[in-house]
Amino acid sequence: MQLSARNTLKGTVESIKSGAVMAEVTVKVSAPGEVTAAITDSSRERLGIKEGDEVSVIIKATEVMIATS
Repeated sequence: MQLSARNTLKGTVESIKSGAVMAEVTVKVSAPGEVTAAITDSSRERLGIKEGDEVSVIIKATEVMIATS
């Protein structure tokens, strides 16, 4: 698979919470720790994602912000 996105993290699916329409997929990645993605449950089923699967997290963002405390 080739993508133009450069914001890609590889990791392992830690947990999945399926709902009526959406699913929350938490992926353990080495750099920041964990990333949770909200995807449609039908996409989760179509991709066949299960806990323990090796996946890539692709971040699509039009804006990145930095804040100070």
